[in-house]
This record gives sequence, C-alpha cells and structure tokens, in this order.
Amino acid sequence: MPLPEQHLQTALDSMIAAGAAGVLAQYRDGDQVWNGASGVAQLDSPAPVDPTGSFRAGSITKTFTATVVLQLAKEGVLDLADSVERWLPGTVPDGDKITLLQLLNHTSGLYNYTNDLPDYAGLVRERFLHREPMEAISTANSHEPLFAPGDGWSYSNTNYILLGLVIEAATGNSYAGEVDKGILSRLGLRQTYVSGDDTTMPEPHAHGYLPVDGELVDMAELNATQAWAAGALVSTAADLNRFYAALLTGELVDPRELRTTVPTDADNHQYGLGISRLSLPGLEVWGHSGGIHGYATWSYHSADAARQLTVSLTTAEVDRPETYDVLVSLLGL
Repeated sequence: MPLPEQHLQTALDSMIAAGAAGVLAQYRDGDQVWNGASGVAQLDSPAPVDPTGSFRAGSITKTFTATVVLQLAKEGVLDLADSVERWLPGTVPDGDKITLLQLLNHTSGLYNYTNDLPDYAGLVRERFLHREPMEAISTANSHEPLFAPGDGWSYSNTNYILLGLVIEAATGNSYAGEVDKGILSRLGLRQTYVSGDDTTMPEPHAHGYLPVDGELVDMAELNATQAWAAGALVSTAADLNRFYAALLTGELVDPRELRTTVPTDADNHQYGLGISRLSLPGLEVWGHSGGIHGYATWSYHSADAARQLTVSLTTAEVDRPETYDVLVSLLGL
C-alpha cells in the first residue's frame, strides 16, 4: 500500500495554520519512508523547516534512560527491586520504600519538580543557567509525596532525575556516557546526544519560541541541564525511529519488560517502563511524547515497529497539541 503522503503533508500544514512555527515528521511503513515538513525554521526568515533537522526531544529522553536501567539490570549491575536508598542514601524521604521499578513507571508518589518551574518570563531569564540534578530533587523534597509508593500513578520528572543519578552511582560513569555506550554508539545514532551544558544545536534545526510580554522569544539556544535524564536529549526524526525500532524488536532490551504497564489517569493510556501505550481508533501504539521550552515531539510506533511516526513541532502562537489529537490527525484515524 502506498504511503499516504498527501494526507500527511496536509496534516502538517494544518498545524502551521493553527499557529505553529514549524513542524517536521518521518513516517515509516515497512520499507517505505516519508520525510516531510511545513512552516519555517525561524520566524524572521523564509527558510523552510528541514525534515532531517535536529530538535529538542524533551521527555522522550525517558525511554533512553529506562533502556539503560534495564540493560544494567540484565547485566546484574542493579535490580529493579532495589530501593532508591540502596543507591542514593538519604536522597529522598522514605527512599527505602521506593523501588527503581516505581521510578520507571511513575508509581513512586514523588512530587514532580517541574511543577515549580517559573513562568515563561522566568524560563527565558534562566535559560542559560546550569542546574545540578540535586536541585530538582530538593524542589521535590520540599513537597509531601502525592501517595505512598505503589499506591497510585502520577507522572513525575523527579523519578527520572533519580534514575540518572542511580545510573551514575551504579556504573561510576556519567549518565550521558552510559546512554552513548548502551544505545547511541551501539545503534550508530550520530545525531542524538544528551545536551548537557551545550546550549546550541547542530544545523539544520528549527527554532522554538515562548511568548513573553507580547513577544515571541527564540528558545533554540538553552541549557537543558534542568531536564537532564528526564528531558535533555537532542535528536532527529530518523534517529528516534531507528531507536524505537531497535527497542521494540529486542535489539536493546527485552521489549516484554518495557511493555509491563500500569493504569494512568486516562482510559486510553497506560505507562510501562519509560514508554507509553496509547489506544487509538483501531490501532495501539507505543512510544513517548516530549516537550521543552518551545519544542514538542511525539514518537509512536506499532508494537512490532512496522509502522513508525516521529513528529517535532516548534511552538509560536499555539499551545502544544494533545498527543491523541496529533496522532489521529496524522495517521488518518
């Protein structure tokens, strides 16, 4: 069956009509691949978005973090039943009751530190500041847990900052180094990296914006250490599709472990170990979404990775669309 190229292009164009600055996508169905884009890479320039360009992937980083943790568990370096206290003594209250598994699937009950981030004006002022992981943990610790470990589900970036620290404690290596060793070098993902203190992105890339006092502020350059193991990844659509294909077909870890899900606060959404299962009309997909300061990304795939879709949108006069709506529109469901 031929790729629905015209439908995909029309769907991307509609996102620009709704107020996005730019959008790109790669859709794969078997051996057929379509790369497309709409809008401009930068608002003060007519240059179009390059569909092969780099972008900030936000929380899609969590799937990479979870993959490294599962690899270390398979090697016997750690165990998913280990407590946070086992690896990070005294880091969080009741750390002896929270397991690594509960961090992975967001059942720890820990407060989400990003709920306390400043408004857009504050984000703009602070966008070049370096942040240590323990700053995020301290913010979370200033709030009571939402529930006892294992007694509920609540998405929390704090969980994945802790997992990044566990990876470093268990290996003696940097988090970025373990991501490179376990995933990037292994798969040849040369356009994907944990950005750290590097505030720039490789060319070509589109520019995302935040509205502040009636003006749009370019956020393409920022220090993403505030997001670290929860959201600091830079990647491309092609690299993310390659990653999820390898992940879901068993090249990196046992995909059955990843797909052990718990219910969330939405009937059509369940969460596994760093990966989501989303039920669409007539189709079940696996993947993750991500958002960070002017960038929104969605990367979702059939369970066998035969059909794959990765989309990156740069915001301007539009809020980040809902994952369900984006996928239904682009897949024509």
